[in-house]
Amino acid sequence: MELKRNPFQKLLRWIRTHRLLTIIIVGVILILVASGITYALLSQPVPQFAKAVVKPKPKPIVKYYSPLTGVEVADDAATKQAVTAIMIENSPDARPQSGLKAAGIVFEAIAEGGITRFLTLHQEDKPQLIGPVRSLRMYYVDWLAPFNASVAHIGGSALALAEVRNGKYRDIDQFFNAGSYWRATDRYAPHNVYTSFERLDALNIAKGYTSSSFTGFPRADGKASTAPNATSIAIDISSALYNSTYTYDAATNLYNRSLAGVPHTDREAGQITPSVVIALKVDEVTVMEDGYRQSITTTGSGEAIIFQNGIVTTSTWTKADRASQMTFTDAAGKPIALNRGQTWISAVPNGHGSVTWQ
Repeated sequence: MELKRNPFQKLLRWIRTHRLLTIIIVGVILILVASGITYALLSQPVPQFAKAVVKPKPKPIVKYYSPLTGVEVADDAATKQAVTAIMIENSPDARPQSGLKAAGIVFEAIAEGGITRFLTLHQEDKPQLIGPVRSLRMYYVDWLAPFNASVAHIGGSALALAEVRNGKYRDIDQFFNAGSYWRATDRYAPHNVYTSFERLDALNIAKGYTSSSFTGFPRADGKASTAPNATSIAIDISSALYNSTYTYDAATNLYNRSLAGVPHTDREAGQITPSVVIALKVDEVTVMEDGYRQSITTTGSGEAIIFQNGIVTTSTWTKADRASQMTFTDAAGKPIALNRGQTWISAVPNGHGSVTWQ
């Protein structure tokens, strides 16, 4: 009797008999299994990893400031543009003047006979009517020299003309540049010579005076004091016609200037309102040049009373020589930063001039 074969033995026999077919079947099975595994893996959702967002660093904001006034200007080129100094008359027949309100720095001093005169310094400001323009004195040359400025004037005293014509200065005297000035018809001579920055800029460019390199006064942002101690200022230089007063306006942090008892106005721009008022105490004498002339001590040191932010500060002015910039230091000898904006500097004679405030 024949024994029944084990099914597993039958399978082995069949595999031996059909070896090639078996290999093919196994291969197909393996391929199907691998495909299934692959499909299963690929069908799984791909995990999403948050990408780190790298923000570009913000570019630092670059600000540019006028070396003359400390006021913010458009770009670096504006900080290097030419400075121009202009002699402006202050006799009663010259009032109201034009261009004074826009000036960056104004020096005020006696020209002769108690009559004061202004030296205005301009850089970023460009008034298109300036005057009346008058003659130059030696001490104004000392004040303008450190600013590498052109100087607009109509002649001057013998010493002043000898100095500005020695080749070291940017002299744009009306005597030699008549086309850059004109005489107005609504005033009589000699109180009627005017100019503009359209003409002065063209003249400066023609002469190659296109930039100025200098060290100005240190500047800072102004802030009205919560406890002001000098809101009314009186500066007596010579007489009632030329003495000035200032009223501090805390809302604007400016000083409203009056002259001879009435608001001192720029004919085109209104009342003059400097950010800083300085009374510069100076020695003066009368000297003989081409006739009797006023002479003011501009080098060495002396007292300077500074008004800004509604506060008065007694300081020391120092100027080593003609070419050196004037400095202002406090009681500890530290430099005093002046508010940005117009600075009005009045030379007050020791002996008969005075400065008071309350």
